[in-house]
Amino acid sequence: MEFYIEDYFPVLMFVALALLLFSGLPVAIVLGGIGLAFGALGVIFDVFSPIEFFNIISRIFGGIVESLVLVAVPMFIFMGTMLEKSGVAKDLLQALQVLLRRVPGGLALSVTLMGTVMAATTGIIGASVVMMTLLALPVMLQRGYSHPLAAGTICASGTLGILIPPSIMLVIMGDLLAISVGSLFLAAIVPGFLLSAIYLAYIATTSTLNPQLAPPMPDEEGPEGTTALLIMVARSFIPPILLIMLVLGSIFAGWATPTEASGVGAFGATLLAIFNRRLNFAVLKEVCERSALTGAMLFFIFVGATAFSYVFRSLGGDDLVIDFIEQLGFGPWGILFVLMGVVFFLGFFFDWIEITLIVLPVFAPIVGLLDFEGHVPQKDMVLWFAILVAVNLQTSFLTPPFGFALFYLKGVAPREMKIQSIYRGIVPFVILQVIGLGLVILFPQLALWLPNLLLE
Repeated sequence: MEFYIEDYFPVLMFVALALLLFSGLPVAIVLGGIGLAFGALGVIFDVFSPIEFFNIISRIFGGIVESLVLVAVPMFIFMGTMLEKSGVAKDLLQALQVLLRRVPGGLALSVTLMGTVMAATTGIIGASVVMMTLLALPVMLQRGYSHPLAAGTICASGTLGILIPPSIMLVIMGDLLAISVGSLFLAAIVPGFLLSAIYLAYIATTSTLNPQLAPPMPDEEGPEGTTALLIMVARSFIPPILLIMLVLGSIFAGWATPTEASGVGAFGATLLAIFNRRLNFAVLKEVCERSALTGAMLFFIFVGATAFSYVFRSLGGDDLVIDFIEQLGFGPWGILFVLMGVVFFLGFFFDWIEITLIVLPVFAPIVGLLDFEGHVPQKDMVLWFAILVAVNLQTSFLTPPFGFALFYLKGVAPREMKIQSIYRGIVPFVILQVIGLGLVILFPQLALWLPNLLLE
């Protein structure tokens, strides 16, 4: 049997990617550089045509630059960044603390509920985790909360924004898989709130069985009188609920596309900042700068990933992956669990952006051909798989060594919060996320019921 090194170029591309991501170089440069380097090697070994380099440029300008769907990404980033400055989250957390002060683990439950509500208004994970760490962690530590429970609660609830719509990840998935973003948003609602409910059940159970982990809030804290309480609740809940209705309601009612709704959301977040008297030139400048830098980083990664994925496919990477899976000899369920295992494993080392842009276009066609014997309708296969990947990618924010939510929390947490406590705290929540993934696999209608109900 003859050995031709060019047949293994796709495998070597992933090996090079895994090594160079640890070099500290920007991800976009690593992705694009590896793609161009292996394209050049392909030319030398006569398995890649020089003219194909021009195809990469046309894919960037004909795909990424001209994609109207991706216009929603910078708008949602602006909305999330502006909400961080508007004071909405601070008011919401304060109200939830008062309402749940007599419930075991009330403060941790408040943080989880706040993370859920904020997830439905913005999909910026870094902003959510940092904001909740600054607002909630000092209070939790002051109340005598267990450090692992406090850290795990903030990290897990802060990452819900990547799944619960409006989510930047779902927008990108829709563009990659040519699926309606509205369908993805609808399909992600139940799994997203399911995860939140699982977190709440875990925190309530743990706090009831071991009250020392989550001491209750003193009864005397909070507004005096029913009228003051109602005013506080109205001020805290009405603004984010209105924003959710503006953004998601306009999409699901068919009044606006996701792209148009992202503009509505950005405008609504700006209005909230004005109403809360938090908007001035300095805040507006910071929000615009952070939105521009975050958006530029994302689109730079898109460009690099486009070069990488095109060269990977041109060198036969798709065929190599399909042949490998066929050689495993697994049935449809075995293949699905292998793919989910691969995504989970990659989450230890890569961010969701790299996993989505590189893995999804390779795996989705494979899953689209599988037959689960009526467990999932064939027409819904790719949509269901996309939601499974989205739920699975929740773990990528929490699993060390590159769980970004852990870095966000550690970066702004008090010194008394040790990294060991953070790692211990996220373990139960990663297990809960895997349980949530298993439920969506076992009961596909958790993801498919809402889009089939409203879009058919």
